[in-house]
Amino acid sequence: MNPNADKLWPGPRWALAVLLALLGMLGPFSIDTYIPAFTGIATSLGAQPLQMQQTLSAYLFGYAFMNLFHGALADSFGRRPVVLWGVAMFTVASAGCALAQSIEQLVFFRALQGLSTGAGIVVSRAVIRDMFPPAQAQQVMSQVTIYFGVAPAIAPIVGGWLYVHLGWHSVFWFLTGVGLLLWVANFRYLPETLHVDQRQSFRFKPLMQGYGQLTSSPRFLLLALASGVPFNGMFLYVMAAPAFLGEHLGLHPTEFFWFFVLTISGIMSGAWLSGRLAGKIAPKKQIRHGFVIMVIVSSINLVANYFFKAHVSWALFPIALFAFGWALMVPVITLLVLDLYPERRGMASSLQAVIGATANGVVAGLLVPLVMHSTLGLAALSLSMMCIGLAAWLYVHHRWPEIGRAVSSNEAD
Repeated sequence: MNPNADKLWPGPRWALAVLLALLGMLGPFSIDTYIPAFTGIATSLGAQPLQMQQTLSAYLFGYAFMNLFHGALADSFGRRPVVLWGVAMFTVASAGCALAQSIEQLVFFRALQGLSTGAGIVVSRAVIRDMFPPAQAQQVMSQVTIYFGVAPAIAPIVGGWLYVHLGWHSVFWFLTGVGLLLWVANFRYLPETLHVDQRQSFRFKPLMQGYGQLTSSPRFLLLALASGVPFNGMFLYVMAAPAFLGEHLGLHPTEFFWFFVLTISGIMSGAWLSGRLAGKIAPKKQIRHGFVIMVIVSSINLVANYFFKAHVSWALFPIALFAFGWALMVPVITLLVLDLYPERRGMASSLQAVIGATANGVVAGLLVPLVMHSTLGLAALSLSMMCIGLAAWLYVHHRWPEIGRAVSSNEAD
């Protein structure tokens, strides 16, 4: 923690959570606002479905690549510069998307968006742990997840409305405006939370030693897999939304928001409960509850899609319940990851995001196109993603039983 943490933010804790959540919102806004415009973009630019899918995978792989450096930069030069440069780059890239005249140009600027948006989510996690002891950090992390959850619920509504009334270009002009406002807000209010004595050298050798330390740690890698991969159990439905919602469930693009509202309600509810449980039960027990919920729900979803044709009256609810289970356990695992190497929290946050984003990119670019025309295939892939994360956590649980056993405290470290 920063030794001067109590002096860095004079306002209420929830206001800092809102500011950090807004940084995290860039990611879902970059994806969810333009999904309702998929058909219009493809028609306008003469793009094939696979090319449109590349606008998603290019973004996600760009996000994963740059996350290798966001945290290291933030550990060396401070949290504020990384955020401000990242948001500025996102704003320019969004304008480039709006001005794109070909699918190749759109893919390029989407990749540029991906290179920039990770700064927000990576640095915001490090800021939280810079400012608060474990139990409070879990509460703030949960608050951020709750506020963050508003974005994917609003984004498709806004995107659908803009697309229908103003055309697909307006979606990216909207993102340009969001980026500009967010840059101004962070320039004015975001504190520098990395104490000067805690900064790490950005020279090549120490940097590689840091990466080597984290990537050679089985505990770190397994915890990152346990938090990042299960996310794809619901994220793959977001990636397949045009086919899942339009083709299978017969929803109009302006009706896609029902899916996002239910899913994000699950995330917000799970995050709220996670915050309420902070400091009251052991982290390990809370993680177990989250995985139990995901196992049961994803199994029921698979069985239901095997025996019945998917219908809007029931097909959206398993995804929302899955999201609840994921949000219940992910703030806890994230803090366990950050606390493995306190001196390199930015880098740890980066690499955790890289693992999650790489999984997202593989799912979006390779797996979703293979299964998006089958609801049974989507359900089976969702269960598989959850099982990978569960296997990682079970290994950690049995190999290092002390991890997550103690109830989080509110004492500074």
